[in-house]
Amino acid sequence: MSEKLVESSQTSANPSSSDPSANSGGNLVELAQRIRQKRIDRRMTIEQLAAGTGLTRSWLSKVENFRVTPSLPALFKIAASLGTPLSELVEGLEDGPELCIVRKGEGKEFDRDPSPDNDIRYESLAHRRQSRAMEPFLLTIPPKGGRAQLLPHDGEEFLMVISGEASFDYGDDKFVMGEGDCLYFNGSTPHRVYNLSDCVAEVLCVFFVSN
Repeated sequence: MSEKLVESSQTSANPSSSDPSANSGGNLVELAQRIRQKRIDRRMTIEQLAAGTGLTRSWLSKVENFRVTPSLPALFKIAASLGTPLSELVEGLEDGPELCIVRKGEGKEFDRDPSPDNDIRYESLAHRRQSRAMEPFLLTIPPKGGRAQLLPHDGEEFLMVISGEASFDYGDDKFVMGEGDCLYFNGSTPHRVYNLSDCVAEVLCVFFVSN
């Protein structure tokens, strides 16, 4: 086999004169998780990180929830405030096998927009590959659950209901989706997915942020 196969067993702020959301490359989800974990390890609140970087709290929250892609100037400020070399934040983000496989039940759970108003479970389906253009997730939405707030993000998104029924708000438009129904849309318009039914809903969600 020529391909390498890896089994899974194991918008705007003010950082500089440049746009803070200009692409810094690499895997946005992994980068976001590293920044959040470094901050938590240092027992630093996001407000303290904002004060140390000169970036806004709301923009940093979007970074940690992989809703915007930080520019290199912004990453320099974040790394300096966290007291960590920039190389530690970005190391290995461009690495990865040509092919990876994640078996059923071997996804990696991520926190996204953690709050009492969001009880969606996000499970990464491609966490074994560090460098990737797409971010596929399995969303598990409990009965009468979901995210209360409509939020935007960089890039594009694809949704497909795997089981159950999901409701979707996109700006002022509202949709009810059944098993097998799909949506493809620009993430820049505020949106949310939720579940008004009495059964658990599972939704395949794929993010794409162009480099």
